[in-house]
Amino acid sequence: MTRRTLLSACLFGVFSVVAPARQTPGSAQQTQQKPAQQQGEPSDESNPPEEDESVAPEKFVLNPLESDRNVRVGNFYMKQGSRGYHAALGRYERATKYNPRNAEAFFKIGEVEEKLRNQEAAKTAYRRVLEIAPDSKFAHEAKKRLGKG
Repeated sequence: MTRRTLLSACLFGVFSVVAPARQTPGSAQQTQQKPAQQQGEPSDESNPPEEDESVAPEKFVLNPLESDRNVRVGNFYMKQGSRGYHAALGRYERATKYNPRNAEAFFKIGEVEEKLRNQEAAKTAYRRVLEIAPDSKFAHEAKKRLGKG
């Protein structure tokens, strides 16, 4: 890259950041008036605004690809042994939020819960596998683990 091109790129970057920060005199008045107008309005307590978007609850939409990706990441953590069980459990639970009908994710939750010695949670996960996909390979294995097969 030549010096001239580098200098042009740097100046463009600086001006593209500085230029939007400038306001016309009319726009400054408009932004100052909005908070004053909002103060006079009654607050909608049924739908309060979030102050910080980072603490807002995460929204999950049906996304089977993201669900499968989380299962694969959970499998990676499972291979780490006992130090990765909690991380794997978190990924499998996340996978079920992206796809509530992911039988593999629920089966894996059951496996992790067994390893963490939480038998009731494991049974609940295996029962969920039987509800979702009663004819799948995961259901067959879940029946064995529940003692029904």
